[in-house]
Amino acid sequence: MSWTKQELVAEAYNELALQGYVFNVGPEEQNTALRRLDAMLAMWDGRGIRLGYPSPNSAEGSSLNDSSNLPDWANEAVFLNLAVRLCGNFGKQPPMQTMTTARDALNVVMQRMAMPTEIQMPSTMPIGAGNRRWGINGDRSPFFPVPQEGLLAGPDGPIEFN
Repeated sequence: MSWTKQELVAEAYNELALQGYVFNVGPEEQNTALRRLDAMLAMWDGRGIRLGYPSPNSAEGSSLNDSSNLPDWANEAVFLNLAVRLCGNFGKQPPMQTMTTARDALNVVMQRMAMPTEIQMPSTMPIGAGNRRWGINGDRSPFFPVPQEGLLAGPDGPIEFN
């Protein structure tokens, strides 16, 4: 089960040593962190890092009690990068260890999300002398088959047509 958005926000504040016995994070700070979390993951989504996070339609469309739908291996990258973004609100410089760990965790997420682009040859290109097709569906055409687009199905990749 994935973490809630409130757990991610709380862990980001814990990383900055701002939540605990001395400093209580109020609802204002939690809502600010939630908006920053939504904005950060929307930007990651625009970069092609699609983790399944439910992006709200407006600044008020998100709740701390919502599930984040993030895979477990992405949680650390999210709350550490959120912690780095929240430092400016409190006039703090992010600790070097937090910045280094946040960068490394984001690199892991990008490596997991990197999928090479599939290239399909156009139907006007000849297959070639060494690549003979042996009657797939009765077709013995000397050209590559007509490209078919897969349906997008989320983080698992496209659904392939047979």
